[in-house]
Amino acid sequence: MIDTSVPNSARVWNYWMGGKDHYLVDQEQGDAYAAVAPQIRDMAWESREFLIRAVRHLAECGIRQFLDIGAGLPTHYNTHEVAQRIAPDCRIVYADNDPVVLMHARTLLHGTKEGQTAYISADLREPEKILSAAADVLDFNQPIALMLMGVLGHIEDYEEAKAIVRHLQGSLPLGSYFAHYDGVDTNADLRAAQRGYDATGAFPYMLRSPEQIATFYDGLTLLDPGVVSCPRWRPDPGAADEPTDIHGGIARKD
Repeated sequence: MIDTSVPNSARVWNYWMGGKDHYLVDQEQGDAYAAVAPQIRDMAWESREFLIRAVRHLAECGIRQFLDIGAGLPTHYNTHEVAQRIAPDCRIVYADNDPVVLMHARTLLHGTKEGQTAYISADLREPEKILSAAADVLDFNQPIALMLMGVLGHIEDYEEAKAIVRHLQGSLPLGSYFAHYDGVDTNADLRAAQRGYDATGAFPYMLRSPEQIATFYDGLTLLDPGVVSCPRWRPDPGAADEPTDIHGGIARKD
């Protein structure tokens, strides 16, 4: 059952990006957040642009399998669309525990005939369940791109978040990649806006320091330019080089 009495992060994010899959409570809280931290709308768009560049780079590197956990509501240029445009035989598994997300995903996201697109209903806190279900589609003897885009902040305990990341990364074969971003805590307005949002009863999100976010890549080989503000990760020619309060990067398991 869908609870429309409290905001939902996937729906609010959809609202900030100009989508239609949200309710009045999401609009109201999205506006309240943006009134305190106006940069949040740019952050939403920049996070999507980073995902597009990341998936494109991985597919161009020869990756043909993607595990996208906490994918959120479908919007423009989803993971499978970007990957399968480059290589139609790519296989993508989306995992999320939000019934709204899964309902829309099954309705709207369709891959190519050559590839495969699948959906798992599972919580990030259940990594073994995700891995077991993903193995029905993905070959864990071949490289996989693990994607945790804006979702680790929903794991409130930092040590738990690190343990989940290590578990997932540990399951990947050599030659796999880890792609990730999350919000950072370096802006006072953003911290205040997040506290206000969390106080609504919505599922909270933890902004973390850049140093904490960088530890999620420990033990892997970071691709240049490292863990940076998302607009500064290999921007497209002519793109504005203005930092945002979302940091991310890509690393390889060697």
